[in-house]
Amino acid sequence: MSNEKIIEVLNQNFAAYIKNVEVNYGILTIVADASKNVDLIKFLVQEQELQFNFLTDLCGIHFPEQELQLGVIYHLHSFKHNKRIRIKFFLPYETPDIQTLTGLFESANWMERETFDFYGINFLGHPNLVRILNVDDMTVFPMRKQYPLEDPYRTDKKDDFFGR
Repeated sequence: MSNEKIIEVLNQNFAAYIKNVEVNYGILTIVADASKNVDLIKFLVQEQELQFNFLTDLCGIHFPEQELQLGVIYHLHSFKHNKRIRIKFFLPYETPDIQTLTGLFESANWMERETFDFYGINFLGHPNLVRILNVDDMTVFPMRKQYPLEDPYRTDKKDDFFGR
């Protein structure tokens, strides 16, 4: 199955919701409207021509320079065609809400909890969306790029040693 065929099948059903299509390192990458995440992924799983029936991974991302800063990336695999696909959905920083995929993949449960724990992305309909690795009373999300990487007031570090 070629990437062109996958794009053709998706465009027949979701053309209005697909925002970008590209191929990175041989993997087809689709950026789509977050309101259709369950419908799009359910279609990829159940469509007889595609059969992307294995959720390899899902994770969060944060691009502070973008309008929709937070996002969720899903990696699916079709064993029948030995093909992988990456689907990205971007969310607003103020309300990072997206529907859960636990109804399609039981394995999404812990991956969604981890993404919530580190990025603060709310998976609506999740059966137990609580922190999984950080302490329960933590008020920040450590993988968000909210803080400078270095203390600008350090006096013990000379920039000329680091090529700056």
